[in-house]
Amino acid sequence: MVLGSFNDALCLCDWPYRRSRKAVDERIQRGLDAHVRVGSSAVIEEAMIQLEAYFKGTRQTFDLPIRMVGTEFQQRVWKALLDVPYGSTTTYADLTATIAGPTAIRAVASANGANALSIIVPCHRIIGSDGALVGYAGGVPVKRRLLQLERAIAGASAPDLFNGVPA
Repeated sequence: MVLGSFNDALCLCDWPYRRSRKAVDERIQRGLDAHVRVGSSAVIEEAMIQLEAYFKGTRQTFDLPIRMVGTEFQQRVWKALLDVPYGSTTTYADLTATIAGPTAIRAVASANGANALSIIVPCHRIIGSDGALVGYAGGVPVKRRLLQLERAIAGASAPDLFNGVPA
């Protein structure tokens, strides 16, 4: 993963090979009026520790200062993603219903896809209305693995919430 911080907040936790890597990086730099500098920071070090614990199955939530860089609408979508519980999924249609009118599903899906804080802001928990795993910056196989990890850790307390997501 590629991690980035600005003023002691995590602003990037993303897949290095994503299709829109350059556009996401440019949006963040423009939005923060900043330039990339290779290095580390305390928040990046803490993010690495928390991500490692997540992948080991010992952490279900993140306690990191984050900075979401995007339009007001994108930020509303990303904040709604934070409310999708660990070990569960929701659909693009249901997510849209919570933050916008039913005709905004494409805008919500686009904002979901523009999320630069993958895993931390859990866009991988959003699935198609038919239960299909659709779209993910890290790729659908990675999305499937993340959901499988969460399902295994959440255990019997959340099996119905996966809307038919294949194991």
